[in-house]
Amino acid sequence: MRSLAVIATFIVTSLISGCGLLPAEKDETAGWSANKLYTEAKDALNEGSYAKAVKYFEKLESRYPYGRYAQQAQIEIAYAYWKDFEPASALAACDRFIKLHPNHPNVDYVHYLRGLINFNEDQGILGAISSQDMSERDPKGARESFDAFKELVTRFPDSKYTPDALLRMKYLVNALARLELHVARYYMKRGAYLAAANRAQYAVKNYPDTPANEEALFIMISAYDALGLTDLRDDASRVMRKNFPQSEYYTRGLAQREEPWWRLW
Repeated sequence: MRSLAVIATFIVTSLISGCGLLPAEKDETAGWSANKLYTEAKDALNEGSYAKAVKYFEKLESRYPYGRYAQQAQIEIAYAYWKDFEPASALAACDRFIKLHPNHPNVDYVHYLRGLINFNEDQGILGAISSQDMSERDPKGARESFDAFKELVTRFPDSKYTPDALLRMKYLVNALARLELHVARYYMKRGAYLAAANRAQYAVKNYPDTPANEEALFIMISAYDALGLTDLRDDASRVMRKNFPQSEYYTRGLAQREEPWWRLW
């Protein structure tokens, strides 16, 4: 019995300490040059084998940290993580590159990539398939995406990525304004008129010149009227009349005839 116990103890100890009971996995990249690693990593990236690409790029950076491929590998790693639906890892790679190489010739692309990653944050595979409206999602990613694009267009106005970043910024502003309207509508339906007015006012002040302003002003007028705040209601009405003289809300309200045009809730 004592001998069996000794043998069992030896086996367990061997398993825990990894004493070579199983042969070590052979590293297929052993002996590869920097150029070979980079070429294979790029091929994997182009084929959609993103995890494999990350593995090769990381080996390249580790083995040849001061070579001409190392910095490019850091950029490629960020892109591969993004394509593999790992936004947190992709953003971490971008932030690391920007911190280490703020004056790199391609740092404008990394800022742009940060914007793209946040632009699609939380969508993943299902979100990409359903084409979810950004205004119905958590605004954190949209705001961070806007900030990343703003950093790009401010620091690199002549970058080839700036025109697309500007278009995405415009979309993001409209999406964030629509988000405020979603919340304001919800509060109106619940009878939380002060909260509805505040969210609509926030949209008007922070996202001017967006299509959402028309409905935001209408919500402000309706909410102030429900609260009996006639002065604020009339001020908002004057602003709406001036900026949206042909608003559909006038027609809808007048069609009711017995009620003021803003009482549609």
